[in-house]
Amino acid sequence: MMETYAAMRTTFAARDFTPDPVPDEVLHRILDNARFAPSGGNRQGWHVIVVRDQAKRTALGPLIEPTCRRYLAEVKAGANPWNTVEPAQIDQATVDSTPIPPGFIERLIHAPLLLLVTVDLSVVAAMDQHLSRIAVVPGASIYPFVWNILLAARNEGLGGALTTFVVARELDAKGLFDIPDHHAVAAMLPIGKPVRQLTRLRRGPVRAFATVDAFDGDPFGGPPPA
Repeated sequence: MMETYAAMRTTFAARDFTPDPVPDEVLHRILDNARFAPSGGNRQGWHVIVVRDQAKRTALGPLIEPTCRRYLAEVKAGANPWNTVEPAQIDQATVDSTPIPPGFIERLIHAPLLLLVTVDLSVVAAMDQHLSRIAVVPGASIYPFVWNILLAARNEGLGGALTTFVVARELDAKGLFDIPDHHAVAAMLPIGKPVRQLTRLRRGPVRAFATVDAFDGDPFGGPPPA
């Protein structure tokens, strides 16, 4: 079993996997531990679809391709992709002509293990629903569970990635997987044994994002030197 901080510091977005299958007992152990994630009111509104049908996996490709292409086009234009504060100023023709790296989508949808995670909106407290911005609070009742899956996978010597490309085509995904109207698609998780394991991830230091008493307060740099 991995030490907690080691797992947190080495769980990276893996998208290249060996062909090794993920045994059912390993998947059950992952989900059995991930279910202890917090959720609003402990209502545990998550649902996991284990996607095994190869035709359904293949059908996911055309669903995520347009979203992925726009993401890459906006990155290429120097924008933060799919941004609601400063939307990228590019036309559809530019998006359509942006290439997707060969095999990128195929490696996701044909990973050894593919999970689709949904959340029951009828049990989620969306306390920011009336604000004049996109809601983020509902994610608090599903993404801790999603991240627990990836942490548990890391503990099993596996890797995965939290992808959301399919969410933009949620209606199509609901039809493909018979997802009820009151559930929202939250994530698609390709999981398997990584071709290589990263052990040093790049992140900004604490003082780059933590401040004292106000957003523009003094940076929090930790305890004073002894």
